[in-house]
Amino acid sequence: MQFIVIEWQVYSLTKDPWSLALIGLMEFVPAFSMALFAGHIVDQKEKRNLLALCIAAFSLISLGLFLLTWPEIVSDWSTSTILYSIYALVFFGGFLRSFFGPILFSLIALIVPKKVYPNAATWSSSAWQIASVVGLAFSGFAINWFGVHWSLCIVFSLVVLSFFTVFLISKKPILNTKVNEPILQSLKEGLSFVFNTKAILGALTLDMISVLFGGAVILLPIFAQDILCVGSEGFGILRAAPSVGAILTMIATAYIPISKNAGMKLLTAIFGFGVCIIIFGLSTSFWVSVVALFFSGVTDGVSMVIRQTILQLKTPDHMRGRVASVNSMFIGSSNELGSFESGVTAKLMGTVTAVVFGGTMTLITVITTAVVSPTFRNLDLREDFKDSSIDEPSL
Repeated sequence: MQFIVIEWQVYSLTKDPWSLALIGLMEFVPAFSMALFAGHIVDQKEKRNLLALCIAAFSLISLGLFLLTWPEIVSDWSTSTILYSIYALVFFGGFLRSFFGPILFSLIALIVPKKVYPNAATWSSSAWQIASVVGLAFSGFAINWFGVHWSLCIVFSLVVLSFFTVFLISKKPILNTKVNEPILQSLKEGLSFVFNTKAILGALTLDMISVLFGGAVILLPIFAQDILCVGSEGFGILRAAPSVGAILTMIATAYIPISKNAGMKLLTAIFGFGVCIIIFGLSTSFWVSVVALFFSGVTDGVSMVIRQTILQLKTPDHMRGRVASVNSMFIGSSNELGSFESGVTAKLMGTVTAVVFGGTMTLITVITTAVVSPTFRNLDLREDFKDSSIDEPSL
């Protein structure tokens, strides 16, 4: 919700796609740069208190954004000063983001029994998607009902609430036996594991490319305000549509096993994602755009479930922080870099052309991967479930 409100505010102040691109860049740089070090720290520290510390720091960002949109400040400060201040807070948020993924990935494994971990991860992903739908949709209505300033006050209040709920979790043991391991050796071990595990490397690379070139959502303020002309409420619907599709995917895949032919299913899902992005870019109808974004969420949801299952099955407990950090470098940070790419190409090519270009590059990547990597195309996870003594989730 915070990110959406800030997107809306920044574009309202500037009417420039480049300003949206800079939001993504400001979050990408620290998130990517710190990712491996964050994974090392997470593997070395107690997870519950580390999460509480990160949320406390994040609440300061939310408070800062709330104060920056105070009417008196907006009227007294120059637009450039407000923008630079917003970018600075987003930069700090990117630094914190590098910790959130590894902490949560590691903490889930410590909270639930290992035999039900894949199902627990699916519940976690579903909860995140539900929060995304509510947050994304409500943000558009909140901007219309309360304005940007008080919408950010709601965000700050919810972040503070989340801080206190963390303490419902008890402290967890540190499973890494190499607590005093030199940091460079630790980072090297994590990278080596990912790059030597072809299933993980292939899934992360493929998903990274699709996220990088399919980052059309950063341009939604432009579509909502200038192309589809649907205002802040329509913007909220457009922003929520992919998450609605992803949630329904979580429900539907309860009856569809994903271990068989996992590689081909992942390729097909990302190909479908690219097609949906192209349709959205070419659409001049609000509801066609909503449907296209909805199905982009459906296909992205399938991709996410398969990728997370691969990570769950292939990662040993003592390396979860570092592997999750590499995952955030590939996927999480590519969200911000994809936003930057979309903003730059929109500035250079035009908004519609930029979105179609991104979808086309996704299709080319999928086809290339399917042709040059038959091993990944034929990836099957059924043996991994048997070998790990983990019950296959009814995904």
